Amino acid sequence: MVKPGMFISERYEIIDKVGTGGMADVYKAKCHRLNRFVAIKILKPEYSDDKSFVSKFRAEAQSVAGLSHPNIVNVYDVGEEAGLHYIVMELVEGITLKNFIERKGKLEIKEAVGIGIQIAQGMEAAHDNHIIHRDIKPQNIIISREGKVKVTDFGIAKAASSNTISSNTMGSVHYISPEQARGGYSDEKSDIYSLGVTLYEMLSGRVPFVGDNSVSVALLHIQEEATPLRELEPSIPISVENIVQKCMQKKPERRYLSAHDLIIDLKRSITNPNGDFVKIPAAIISDSPTINLSDEEVRHIKNESKINSRVGDTTKIIKGNTEDGEEEESEVDPKLEKIMVTGSIVAAVILCLIIIFLVGKTFGLFKLGGTEKKGDPSEVTEEVGETTEAVTAPEVTGKKLEDAIDILRDQNIGYKYEYQYSDVIEKDIVMEQSILPGNEIKAGDVLILTVSDGPKAFEVPDVYNRLDEEAITILEEAKLVVKHEFEFSDTVDQGRVIRTNPERGTAVKEGDTVTIILSSGKEKVMKLVPDLRNLSEEKAIQKLKDQGLTAGNISYKNSDEVKEGFVITQSYSVNKEVEEGTAVDFTVSKGPKAKEYVYKGSVTITDNPFISEDEEGVITLELTQDGEQTNVYESVLTYDDFPLTKQIIGNSESDGEIRMYLDGERLPGQWTINFTKVEK
Repeated sequence: MVKPGMFISERYEIIDKVGTGGMADVYKAKCHRLNRFVAIKILKPEYSDDKSFVSKFRAEAQSVAGLSHPNIVNVYDVGEEAGLHYIVMELVEGITLKNFIERKGKLEIKEAVGIGIQIAQGMEAAHDNHIIHRDIKPQNIIISREGKVKVTDFGIAKAASSNTISSNTMGSVHYISPEQARGGYSDEKSDIYSLGVTLYEMLSGRVPFVGDNSVSVALLHIQEEATPLRELEPSIPISVENIVQKCMQKKPERRYLSAHDLIIDLKRSITNPNGDFVKIPAAIISDSPTINLSDEEVRHIKNESKINSRVGDTTKIIKGNTEDGEEEESEVDPKLEKIMVTGSIVAAVILCLIIIFLVGKTFGLFKLGGTEKKGDPSEVTEEVGETTEAVTAPEVTGKKLEDAIDILRDQNIGYKYEYQYSDVIEKDIVMEQSILPGNEIKAGDVLILTVSDGPKAFEVPDVYNRLDEEAITILEEAKLVVKHEFEFSDTVDQGRVIRTNPERGTAVKEGDTVTIILSSGKEKVMKLVPDLRNLSEEKAIQKLKDQGLTAGNISYKNSDEVKEGFVITQSYSVNKEVEEGTAVDFTVSKGPKAKEYVYKGSVTITDNPFISEDEEGVITLELTQDGEQTNVYESVLTYDDFPLTKQIIGNSESDGEIRMYLDGERLPGQWTINFTKVEK
């Protein structure tokens, strides 16, 4: 349990608990290494025990640690100690934007716009570094005592982004973008939508969509339009209303294409509040493959394609305007032209089929029955009849498909339905209806239902023989929940994946659990070390082998007690438990050490080579023995060193002759020396 006064990683001293959230608790702490106060966010136990969550949390926090911007809460460190997973962040003394709104009810217009600009600036810095927040909301915005606005919780937002919306995430679902609610791809424009909802709440004091549960709120984001701000608060300038409306467009391509573009309009709204400068691209309602884009969007797509080489929507641009006002011709890609021609042909064929069907129906050639075919998520069901008379569209969104069909049949309403994948909405639940509740369904009309097919199925990635961390990353990127089991293996190294359950290639969906069976290495079988002493070297090796052990380093030494060729000592004591296959070293006797002899003799020289006591010189004695001459003594001597007696070591028992030299010159006389063999 984290308490004031305790240290984390021998560096951070916990001062006090300053807040708590859905996933983590926040503490004020002091970093003693850098002598500064910091905020430490510690994951709650239910998330700390989730290895997949922790892995993603650490990876994202580490990437955010590279960001440095005045409108982002800086991340200093990420770590783990004794089961506590934490991130160390810049300490911002202040209040969350959510609490600020709750205190004031709603914010003044310039105040809200100013806060929105700072949030967008923080988002822009993150987006420039390819980091998407995915959970922009007032709870994740801090306003410091100095009025500085800072975005926080990048790491936790990314780690939690794969979680299915539940009652525990009501705080986030009020700000979620339609594509996130559908479980689709989210990018920078998803953050812009969430910022639009945050601006809406700052200006009106309320969130745009309220429901009984998280799923109903998510559905409202997908299909309902928010009440215009000026209906709630007429004093809000038209430019600000239009900015928020553009941010909150259902289609991502109709929103601001970047946080930078949003910042420009927010700043312009301060100086020109009643200006009509916010341009929302028109919705595309056409069977033609041609898509009309604004000049701003065309420039953005061109720039993005140069930088990122991304493939965008099929776009036919005949003429555009350069920034200098000069007209420029843009070439049509031959492949694109071929695609458009093919699309036109397909459209014509479809039109002919529709005409044939209508004619056939007029003459009663087709039976107007209710066909209920479940196709692929992208496939619309076949014609299933049409409404017999004008009625008011009932509310079937959020209902099970079978219940929705019963309601439509009871009112003689013709219907079709199509399936779409969704990470958020439960399978077989109606997500959208083509005619909103309360609107008129005319005779002959068909109500189209969009039904959740649940998460998209895909194959379990192949992570066999990968390291655990690599496998976790791959599976979590596929939005799978990872668990672990361990097994011994003789073929797969410890820490690598033996297999998964379900196995690789098995069909799964996002959110499914995949268990990694991780190798614990070879199973440890324990053996008792045998007594090798007084065994021959050959028998010692065989005895180790019989016991499941191996002979290690074999050394040799003399011994007076142990016969030559037999074991004297061993590296492990007898009956010690060791792992199977352990190498045991032992020492083998070379028998008693052989005796060594030397040949000693003595010589005394009485002739003094020096005349006076003041003289000195180098005296050399040379031994001649068995026909060989060897210098056996050499030293600087004086008159007083004589007579000279020296022990001489010879080469054999043969007699030898000693001659004396002074400073290299031989002196007269020689001395016979007898040698005796003695033990060394």
